Amino acid sequence: MIVLEFKLKGKESQYRIIDEMIRTAQFVRNSTLRYWMDHQGVKLADLYKQCAILAKEYEWALLLNSQARQASAERTIFSIQRFFANCKANKPGKKGYPKFKTNTRSVEYKTTGWKLAENKRKISFNDGFKAGIFKLIGNRDLHYYSPDQIKRIRVVRRADGYYCQFCIAVDRSEKIVPTQKTVGIDLGLNHFITDSTGATVANPRNLKKSEKALKRAHRKVSRKKKGSSNRRKAINRLGRKHLKVSRQRKDFAIKTARCVIQSNDLVVYENLPVRNLVKNHKLAKSINDAAWTQFTQWLEYLGRVYGKIVIPVSPKYTSQECSSCGTIVKKTLSMRSHICHQCGIVLERDYNAALNILAKGLETYRRASGNDQAWGEMHLCLNDVSPER
Repeated sequence: MIVLEFKLKGKESQYRIIDEMIRTAQFVRNSTLRYWMDHQGVKLADLYKQCAILAKEYEWALLLNSQARQASAERTIFSIQRFFANCKANKPGKKGYPKFKTNTRSVEYKTTGWKLAENKRKISFNDGFKAGIFKLIGNRDLHYYSPDQIKRIRVVRRADGYYCQFCIAVDRSEKIVPTQKTVGIDLGLNHFITDSTGATVANPRNLKKSEKALKRAHRKVSRKKKGSSNRRKAINRLGRKHLKVSRQRKDFAIKTARCVIQSNDLVVYENLPVRNLVKNHKLAKSINDAAWTQFTQWLEYLGRVYGKIVIPVSPKYTSQECSSCGTIVKKTLSMRSHICHQCGIVLERDYNAALNILAKGLETYRRASGNDQAWGEMHLCLNDVSPER
């Protein structure tokens, strides 16, 4: 499944209709959630039936396409299933009990309620809202995919306009020449990543660079009268600045992950518990700005696309253990060098951690493969990553 996104270009009146579509989808989602809360032991399949009941009770709910109402109910079902899964797995902390939405920004259609033009550059919505025809602005070409492959579309409202996302059922795979290289990756704040070859990638710190402009925009919002058009404009300008930062962060994560995947056949990274790390309020902003989770998710995805091996390992003791002799060398967070008094090796802290991460990943791969011959072949193509004393 791939997602292609286009910007919708239409009239201001058409955008107001899209807002009504989004509000209706939010109403259906919240109503089905309320029905589940009020009726003990109700089956999740009954929430689909509740969509038809809402359409009979409220005329404006009937305007939304029936499959779009079902898609809104599915959001409720997914949140309920996730809550029960977290309870069953005894997940620490909050289990994610479903909540009512107050600021929904998207509406989802399945295979009806919309239609593409013959040139695949326009889309029309033909349900009861009759939003009309929109131009699709983007550099992707939908001619490569048949109409049957488009399983869903999602209309999303952002600070800089409205977008249409096409969910296309297609297996994405790309073949490249094997590099016969392996790498271990340590994630950090000083350097975004440090690998087992000693190479580093600088942390872009997108939020920190834009912090002054964001604070200025926040002050302008607070000075405007509540409910005024000037306040709405100031909020929109603030949203655009936040949107720019998030796009910069995503772009950096994708490009860095693709570079790592294309350059190596086996990638090992530390699976950091970001949810716990952000509880440190002194580092929470920097950790969220680094977007480690987004980067590792793209590592996993691109690994499947390019047919590479991606292994997550526990970060436990990777910074404290000596990569040369295995001795535990206690360090505080401010100590950036690894000095082993047992073997005398001196390394940069993150480089030492990357070597340990790679060793853990190779051991995990050996146990998972269960094939000594394959393990021997893997050793033949390893880089010489042993640090010099």
